[in-house]
Amino acid sequence: MTTIKVSNEQEIINKLSSYIEKISGDAILNRGKFFVGLSGGSVVKYLCESLPRIDTEWSKWVLAFCDERVVPEDSEDSTFGTYKRQLLPKTDLNESQFIVIKPGVTVDEAAKDYSEKLKAAFGSDNIKFDLLLLGMGPDGHTCSLFPGHRLLEEKTLRVAPITDSPKPPPERVTLTYPVINNARNCLFAISGAGKAEMVKRIIKDKEDLPAGRVKPTSGSLYWIVDDAAATYL
Repeated sequence: MTTIKVSNEQEIINKLSSYIEKISGDAILNRGKFFVGLSGGSVVKYLCESLPRIDTEWSKWVLAFCDERVVPEDSEDSTFGTYKRQLLPKTDLNESQFIVIKPGVTVDEAAKDYSEKLKAAFGSDNIKFDLLLLGMGPDGHTCSLFPGHRLLEEKTLRVAPITDSPKPPPERVTLTYPVINNARNCLFAISGAGKAEMVKRIIKDKEDLPAGRVKPTSGSLYWIVDDAAATYL
């Protein structure tokens, strides 16, 4: 694990730009495509500022979601809807490059369909993202994997439905650790004093919390934290 400390949110965005540019460039050069998983929350803001700065072959990008709320695309809770509104106008990406959940179906159907779409995009059952861009909630959750939830132990499903998310909306689909920890790179971008205690518990104290279980088996893990979030490190 590599911990990168920066002074503020703007520096987080600067670091994200450089890391994503390098990782995407390597993936496109070596494998012809760049598979990236996006998250919601504060990560949306960071990416909508950092991605337009990147020098890359946008047509080679394939974008998916680390988790998604089972809501209509035009809902404010839709992660894809937010990126569609805030990111697409700023880059040369187009909507067809996003792997999205099927609308208007049950959460179980949405999870199964999303899993099949990922397998088709990767051309095999080996779903290996080049980069997962992750956030962490104040309770230590990442994706839609929450403390004490049974999905923390999911070993079979690559994409799991959740109907009892402690954070609304309750119905979501999420990547599970077999996919998360199969990624070539996982990157957390964390800012603010409100996250400082949890950052300490995960990075310094190594408590068993969902974000702390992100440990790529043969990949790299990065935590970019600003001074406020790194107060106790």
